[in-house]
Amino acid sequence: MELMHGGDWAGYEARYGRPPLDFSANVSPLGLPEGVRRGVIAALSEAHRYPDPLCRTLRQRLGEREGLPLEQILCGNGAADLIFRGVLAVSPRRALITAPTFGEYEQALTLADCQVERFFLREEEGFVLTSRLLEAITPGVEMVFLCEPNNPTGAVSDRQLLLEVLERCRRTGALLVVDECFGDFLEDQEAHTLRGQVGDFPNLLILKAFTKMYAMAGVRLGYCLCGDTVLLEKMAGAGQPWGVSSLAQAAGLAALQETEYVSQVRQLITRQRPVLQKGLEELGCTVWPGAANYLLFKVHRPGLTEALEQRGITLRSCKNYHGLGPDYYRTAVRTEEENQRLLAALREVL
Repeated sequence: MELMHGGDWAGYEARYGRPPLDFSANVSPLGLPEGVRRGVIAALSEAHRYPDPLCRTLRQRLGEREGLPLEQILCGNGAADLIFRGVLAVSPRRALITAPTFGEYEQALTLADCQVERFFLREEEGFVLTSRLLEAITPGVEMVFLCEPNNPTGAVSDRQLLLEVLERCRRTGALLVVDECFGDFLEDQEAHTLRGQVGDFPNLLILKAFTKMYAMAGVRLGYCLCGDTVLLEKMAGAGQPWGVSSLAQAAGLAALQETEYVSQVRQLITRQRPVLQKGLEELGCTVWPGAANYLLFKVHRPGLTEALEQRGITLRSCKNYHGLGPDYYRTAVRTEEENQRLLAALREVL
């Protein structure tokens, strides 16, 4: 079985017998916050009980943070779980996704026997979403997926265009799913999120997760926002009832208190992203200036990922992204020391 995403540390350890320096997964380089670790340990004393299947306390805290009633929030076993639940709840016959973008959208739609239409982002336009998308949202398209910032390009869309897409979806009867899982890394997150439109547009579903900002990929905790509470009820019933463990719920509650940690991560990424971009460009790579904690770059060097693995580093090949190919790679932005190790290894290989 071949994995479709990065972060395959287990496969690397099986091959090389040691853990890698992982640039293939875009999580906080500062590691799990201490408060989250303590929260999970404290929750172990209650692990003999079933978790709250409604995640009431966590949803209440999330509602306070997002400015929404808990009825408009659903928690899941990571954002990927909610993608699959959303597709199963809607059961669309036709759906529209951009390309390149996060692969789980198409994976979930294919599982539901849905006809997937791709809107290809153009390299000459910087892989940025344009108004051409509006023409692709035609009657009969029942779901539209957008990733903001997009994965793997890191590009963000013009807010006015997003609002036009949302209105277009409402007129044609489509559910707009906006994946904001990397929105926490934006310098002006509040100016970009569509959270404020949730109450006025029941055809809007926003995906969010604790995975990236809090380095909680192994915990598996995500949530979504939607004004259509009937849809959220259908999504809740589209999977097993205890989708979020008590340990994950405790981790989420603790993470919401980690405001200083979030500030440190944002400052680190803001400092290091342009440094890493410049270093890649100096090595002859074409780099797209993403707005999140990763960068998409292009360089022709067959066997690049294997050569880096031999030097203890994993990188995300983008050859399986629709619209890209074997010369495209995505790298996480990590600490200064780690970024310099990556650049030094690339210098040897290139």
